[in-house]
Amino acid sequence: MSLFEIESEHFGGEVKVIKPTTFKDYRGDLTVTYLQNEFKDLQIPNFVRYMYTRSEYNVLRGLHFQMEPAMGKLIQVLKGEAFLVAVDLRHDSPTFLGYHGTFVSGDKPTQVWAPAGFARGYCALSEELFVQYACDEYKGEDSVIRWDDPDIGIDWPCEQPKLSVRDAGAPTVAEFFGRGL
Repeated sequence: MSLFEIESEHFGGEVKVIKPTTFKDYRGDLTVTYLQNEFKDLQIPNFVRYMYTRSEYNVLRGLHFQMEPAMGKLIQVLKGEAFLVAVDLRHDSPTFLGYHGTFVSGDKPTQVWAPAGFARGYCALSEELFVQYACDEYKGEDSVIRWDDPDIGIDWPCEQPKLSVRDAGAPTVAEFFGRGL
């Protein structure tokens, strides 16, 4: 019996929404978030770095991706609620600039795997949000594209989000890659 259930797959199975097993009793609960052998069976690589962010309500982070080396990330909300997004930036892909967004809550553990070649972002829908990342590379060249790029057209569930200076001034996909789409 696997401790991880694939809830849905997107972009030909590259992006996966994963439901880990949670064991509950009168004290609370325990969620198994990673088992190397089971993730290998799901075709998700080993992780070499873990980190987390804390955000306030209406904070939007993204759209971030890493190059040289490219990096995949497993993203999970530990506390609060968020709208997580993965955007296909693979130029040769038939789903180039397509996106998948999903609502995730710390109360219902769910993970989103977005491999290298995808930008990622999220907006905080609760007063306090903790998001954990597991990365399959140490540190790639950190890049960003506009969260509201009209060529992507993400339907964010937040209005007038709080942005970092870097995210607010990020280039569009066309500007970043230096060519028209």
